[in-house]
Amino acid sequence: MPAMTVIGMDWRVVDGVATAWFDAPSLIDGAALAGRVADLSPDIVVDVRATGVRVRLDSANHAEAVSAAARDLGLAANPAALQQLSVVFESANPTAVRQFWQRVLDYAPAQDGGLLDPLRRDPAIRVRQSSEPRPLRNRIHLDVVRPAATVENLNLGEASGPYGVRHSDSDGNEVDVVPGDPLGEKVGLADWQAVFSAMACYRTISSLQQSELAVAAAALADDAGFPLLIDLRPGLVIIDSGKDQWDADAHGLALDFSDLAENLQTAARELGATADPTLPRFAQLFLDAADVAAVRAFWVAALGYVPDRRADNSDIYDPRWLNPALVFQEIDASETERRQQRNRIHFELALPSDFAQARLATMIAAGGRLLEESSDRWRVADPEGNELVIVSEA
Repeated sequence: MPAMTVIGMDWRVVDGVATAWFDAPSLIDGAALAGRVADLSPDIVVDVRATGVRVRLDSANHAEAVSAAARDLGLAANPAALQQLSVVFESANPTAVRQFWQRVLDYAPAQDGGLLDPLRRDPAIRVRQSSEPRPLRNRIHLDVVRPAATVENLNLGEASGPYGVRHSDSDGNEVDVVPGDPLGEKVGLADWQAVFSAMACYRTISSLQQSELAVAAAALADDAGFPLLIDLRPGLVIIDSGKDQWDADAHGLALDFSDLAENLQTAARELGATADPTLPRFAQLFLDAADVAAVRAFWVAALGYVPDRRADNSDIYDPRWLNPALVFQEIDASETERRQQRNRIHFELALPSDFAQARLATMIAAGGRLLEESSDRWRVADPEGNELVIVSEA
């Protein structure tokens, strides 16, 4: 990918992709930009949020055209909003680990030997060779929620864990594979799946149909006062509530999300879009901690996340809903050996180079320990040794 100076000052290379975030005052304004971007190329990845739009390019040749469209709509770039979180597995047998997670997640092979979500929504997986023995349970695991029929067809074998949904790869890295449910029994909700998020994925046949659906969804959500997530992918529009946000206790708004979902389904069908019930998928990251408050505070600062509004919920989430939620659960402080063992899983945070040093300082101030550094990478441990690597890109 060309350097930042070639693709324009609105843009940064984040996780190998030319990316920009444009602040927008509403979903309607964001959807207007998304429609213009869709006309440029069907392969540009666009995420519309209530506060702005993230654009990830298929070719740097489109950078100036996207920036010009944003300026024409009065939207300004905000590169400080850019980051991408991914998950790294360290293994003596990367092939076996990769095969397991490809099956569980339905990911595609990536050029770096890892795995990539074909929909470019859930975190990328990277698998690195390591001979370091780490036999005890990780303090990090993943949750993956997919439609119930899809989970059944995975044939992962006998599950374990307190909810009977836990599976492990050959190294013992754990994942809770949770079967989702229909959002409701009404015919008007037939396109929707509850996969922790309420989600409907619509196949489209043209950029016009795609942009019209995005605009219609934005108008309905803005009218309802709901911060809907609207993602445009090649031949696809994904409409998403965000984790738990279809539930009144989570969103705290004076509305019933199922009413909005019915209206969105009606609009999509009237435009000729077709729901694909196999596509909804949700992934989140779990961290075990003896001192949940201290570890959670570190990750809030390190990732720029916000705590869930519910007092009895440990979740923290990306305020733009572009990176995975983190959930914290308490473990007994007496599990000394397990707590001292390095995890086989850590996270990587890709940041533009002009914001990496400031983020590192924020992490250290929040209780992080700098373990290793080079010119463009910093490995940091949280207060209990869970690791995050900052990757800086031009």
